[in-house]
Amino acid sequence: MDIDEIVETFEALDPGEDRYRFLIELGKDLPGLPDEAKVESHRVHGCQSRVWMVAGVDEQGHLALHADSDAFLVRGLIAVLLATYAGLSPAQAVDVDPLATFARIGLEQQLSMGRRNGLHSMVQRIRALAAANA
Repeated sequence: MDIDEIVETFEALDPGEDRYRFLIELGKDLPGLPDEAKVESHRVHGCQSRVWMVAGVDEQGHLALHADSDAFLVRGLIAVLLATYAGLSPAQAVDVDPLATFARIGLEQQLSMGRRNGLHSMVQRIRALAAANA
């Protein structure tokens, strides 16, 4: 599902439980990382849950992000983030503000302070990975 489809779906849902259920479904559909990628050097610190994130560049020159978490809700947040960055080069990804998308769909305000801090930590990690691959 691309970011436009995700945003449209969120906008059609009532705030609250329906959005959380959709977010959890996105998390369930997220391909995970193999266990060997779930190492300390790939951890995103600042998240309540354990989150791992790796990146590279695909054949088309797009930033290829892969991430996983031990919590379905966080996996859903990751799915929205990955969709936001899909198709961008590392140089483009450095300047993207995915938090604007989260604000637009009203999701950031519904997250606990801990989850918001984790979201910000994931965005910082993506920017660092993008810069390292630019």
